[in-house]
Amino acid sequence: MAYIGREPQIGNFQVCDAISVVNGQAAYTMQVSSVNVSPETANHMIVSLNGIIQAPGTSYTVAGSTITFASNLATGDVINFIHILGSVLDLGVPSNDTVGAAQIKDDLISGTTALASEPADTDEFLVSDAGTLKRIDYSLIKGGGITEADQWRLTTSFQNDADPIASNWERNDTSFDKIGTGMTESSGIFSFPSTGIYKIEFVANAGIDGDDRAYTARINHTINNSDYNPLSTSYAFVQRTTSASTYNSAYTSGIFDVTNTTNYKVRFTINAYDSGTYTQGDSSQNVTFATFIRLGDT
Repeated sequence: MAYIGREPQIGNFQVCDAISVVNGQAAYTMQVSSVNVSPETANHMIVSLNGIIQAPGTSYTVAGSTITFASNLATGDVINFIHILGSVLDLGVPSNDTVGAAQIKDDLISGTTALASEPADTDEFLVSDAGTLKRIDYSLIKGGGITEADQWRLTTSFQNDADPIASNWERNDTSFDKIGTGMTESSGIFSFPSTGIYKIEFVANAGIDGDDRAYTARINHTINNSDYNPLSTSYAFVQRTTSASTYNSAYTSGIFDVTNTTNYKVRFTINAYDSGTYTQGDSSQNVTFATFIRLGDT
């Protein structure tokens, strides 16, 4: 039974750019939109020269993107058109904006190789930006998490007030391993490795050597690398017992939005409410320490 209706059109149908004849020349380059094209064979073309359809293989041959006529052309000859049919089993390259969701298989993603580790920063994802498909690097969308965490402690004990505690600081490397670059300390002044929102914790441990004692532990901060103001303050009371080494802790914490690593810094102070001797703990026991955790971007 004969086929009823319009026959399916399969192939990559293209019309070559106009070619100007050069006197005494037989070979010409075929292009579509100024890009070289290579037909499957001479039989996959329709060529018109001077209004006459040429016989493939006899009137012309094809090698890559070059068509060579059986004899040199002369001034006045006209290549009317070269129509490339494409392979009868080759759908060719779809035209721009012709492939939609209905043409893509449902298993396109699930059928590919899975990535078994965290993507590299330069790995890319496809996203729809207000309906326009775009690519984006993983570095721009990956989760923040904790990128900085550091802890410092005193190496030796000291007596009475310190504003600030300016010496004998060391990074805690006994029970803690920093994350990221870590803080920088100089004369009790702590500088931040990067901008961001930081949680700062300060734990002071004081022991009395006489009467009951009350004291404050304070985190002081500056945003101009000069004037320090309280970020957070805590109070503790140490009561005298039969032991001369009785300690009690004061804990304070605050959130500091560091937008400039040159001018934004912190330091720590200890102050008693009355006179008398009291001792701050060292790294061996009753530790006084400071903790810094970067929570995210500013």
